[in-house]
Amino acid sequence: MSIKQKAIKAVIWSAIQNWGSQAGSLIVFVILARLLTPEAFGIVALANVFLAFMNIFLDQGFAKALIQRQDLEPEHLDTAFWTHVSSGIILTGLSFLTAGLVADLFDQPQLIPILQCFSFLFFINSLSHVQKAILMREFAFKTMATRALLGIFIGGVAGIVMALWGFGVWSLVTQQFLYESVEVFVLWGASDWRPRFKFSIKHFKDLFSFGINIVILQFLNFFNKRSDNLLIGYFLGEVALGYYAIAYRVFKVMTQLLVFTTKQVALPTFSRLQTEPERFRKAFYKATQFTSLVAFPTFMGMTILAPELVFVLFGKKWIPAVPVMQVLAFAGIINSISLFNGSVFMAMGKPSWKLKIGLLHTALNLVGFIVAVRWGIVAVALAYVISSYIIFPISQWAISKLIQTPLIIYLKQFTTPLVSSCLMMVCIFLAKKELSGLLNDKLLLGVCIFLGIMTYGLTIRIIDPKLFQELLDITCGLSWLQKKNK
Repeated sequence: MSIKQKAIKAVIWSAIQNWGSQAGSLIVFVILARLLTPEAFGIVALANVFLAFMNIFLDQGFAKALIQRQDLEPEHLDTAFWTHVSSGIILTGLSFLTAGLVADLFDQPQLIPILQCFSFLFFINSLSHVQKAILMREFAFKTMATRALLGIFIGGVAGIVMALWGFGVWSLVTQQFLYESVEVFVLWGASDWRPRFKFSIKHFKDLFSFGINIVILQFLNFFNKRSDNLLIGYFLGEVALGYYAIAYRVFKVMTQLLVFTTKQVALPTFSRLQTEPERFRKAFYKATQFTSLVAFPTFMGMTILAPELVFVLFGKKWIPAVPVMQVLAFAGIINSISLFNGSVFMAMGKPSWKLKIGLLHTALNLVGFIVAVRWGIVAVALAYVISSYIIFPISQWAISKLIQTPLIIYLKQFTTPLVSSCLMMVCIFLAKKELSGLLNDKLLLGVCIFLGIMTYGLTIRIIDPKLFQELLDITCGLSWLQKKNK
């Protein structure tokens, strides 16, 4: 099977994983949001800030190094596994013992048992990193999909049942714990590889020389993506963080649905094409353009329909999250095309480039969050959007230099989805204005979404028939290949 065929098949299973798991997690999330309070979501969001920080030191970038390497030896796998397990044991003990200090920092004593429970996830997750890397190298995204869907189902059922029985915040804790634990059993059952009791300093250095950049980058990403939660929880409290967490969760789910389906396949695909520049550029163009065709109208539509979306899905008590969601949608537009840049840097063996850009982005976000937090959660979201748009041209300049992609030619491919999305927004705005007094929120949301889809598709058909035909061919091709592989 060629790389193209593997990539297409991987995209199908990655889509099943992302769309299925995100749809399932969204259903669970909606139910739990209606059963639980903003305070409960805020407390778990604070716990996840600590969990995310400690996870930086668990993987150490070895998993991505295993995926990227072309000359992978058995000693690389053994060394990576025992490094992960050792780190997991140390982090579990450290996290359990320091839970009280973290709770005191935020003046939230209820954090202590939650953090102690989550601490065991470090050891559990350490068992799956190498298995996951092996399966991703082999484009075994069917297993990834099974793992995600099974975890969503088991964790979701347990969380909902506990919420109905009045367990409050522990419903969210149990859901997350079970979801992450299921991964280990699925991955070990799907992979034939088993670790030997061997550890090689030489192979450790091979992985570490690549992985150290990933560790630093993940450290920067923590402050880039989690410092907003940290500052909101510290200065504004768990209720404000609960509203922000809901808005950010919707933004993240949409990003996962629209971007990560292809991004997950991008690194192993780009890595196989690193010695073929022309094919590499074509794959990069197609990945970003295809994603923009779906992401642009979705995020731009959300800026108008967020009030109805929140009210219908989560209920009236979550309305304060609406303006945050509308602001974050503008970040989704630019993130949908820039998130592939990291995969390019990694595939071309330039993690240091990604590190430098990540350092700048983190600095911009951190300064912006610190300045904005005094004005509330909407201002924090706006600071994130502004920094994303500042960093985009810098990142694209680096990509153009690395793979010889002219910036103007690259940006021209987004003309059609951008123009079509703007016309779609006008249509939705006018429809909402005329029908808001005639239809209830559910019907209004459904009618506006339908009109938006029709307007967007028709506009692409008129202004770029060739691209429209390519979309039809891709859709038919994916459907045929999916049926073939059943």
